[in-house]
Amino acid sequence: MNRRTLCTLLVLAVPALAEAPQQAAFHVKNSFSIKVPKGAQRVRVWFAVPQEDAQSRIRNFSVVADVPVTYEDDSWGNRVGYLDVRSTAAEKIAVREEFDLVRTEIRNRMDPAATRPLTDWERTALSRYLQPTTNVVINDKVKALSASIVGGEKNPVLAARKIYDWTLQNVDYWVKDPDHLKASPVGSTEYCLLSKTGNCTDFHSLFASLAMAAGLPTRIVYGSLLKPTLNGVEVDGSYHCWIQFYAPKLGWLPLDVSLANIYGKPFPLTEKNKKLVELTTATGYKGLDPSKVDYYFGSLDDRRVVWSVGRDLMMQPPQDEGPVNALAKAYVEVDGKQSSDWTRELTYKEIAQ
Repeated sequence: MNRRTLCTLLVLAVPALAEAPQQAAFHVKNSFSIKVPKGAQRVRVWFAVPQEDAQSRIRNFSVVADVPVTYEDDSWGNRVGYLDVRSTAAEKIAVREEFDLVRTEIRNRMDPAATRPLTDWERTALSRYLQPTTNVVINDKVKALSASIVGGEKNPVLAARKIYDWTLQNVDYWVKDPDHLKASPVGSTEYCLLSKTGNCTDFHSLFASLAMAAGLPTRIVYGSLLKPTLNGVEVDGSYHCWIQFYAPKLGWLPLDVSLANIYGKPFPLTEKNKKLVELTTATGYKGLDPSKVDYYFGSLDDRRVVWSVGRDLMMQPPQDEGPVNALAKAYVEVDGKQSSDWTRELTYKEIAQ
């Protein structure tokens, strides 16, 4: 079963909350500008496109580019845009994708009684979601820490909640204190565990390592938060990531411990961190809100777009420089070598449904 099928078959935890899930609709523009070095013989670009799942409906998708674009699935089943330019005299390559998105909130009440421990055959069938990657490691230190946190708990909802709570309490989002904290450039379990800080990818890399070490199938979803503060603003909306873990009888369940850390753990708001904190949230920051801790364990707001799932991606056609860490924006190679000489600007405007 591929990733798209799993997403489509995602079953929400029961019983459902009485309040109906909210929906939001957006017109999204995602623009890339890739610099072509003088004398370059070949430039290849793989760029993220919006993924449809049970909560995301994509309409009116279009791409305008300087060269032809094709679409293939990567090794995790993500649909990816691809262009291949040879011996061009152009100094840059421009790509702009636009689409309309209707996104539905995920609302779950996480009931441990509605699931059961995973069987050996389930873990075998979901084995790819138990494997480490380059930056999501499972070593003796991670295994020992995971065991001390989970304490032998086999119920996947209860085990995931223990890891969620530990991560929430022991790691701080770097935007809270930008003078002294920072994120890793790659999203790293080891960095997050050592420094006890990071961005969303650091948080969720550590969560994924601890969960997989406990035998809990886990995957990282890359997307963007469509923040109210950036609605209609011509500035890059960046990216965000969150977690899905698997529980029998319930399917893939989401959580976002990095946003729970912003809303649910007290910290002083200052002139230096105020704007960063606001731009990190999905729905705006109005101070401490402990209810978000329970909310983000199983539920996700409707202001999100999904770009890809998974780490250590192999593209199609394959890239030359080995696995791509993640695809939240684009991956570029010039003459067979990875290039970072490109920019992305994500803008969006809320629209009527």
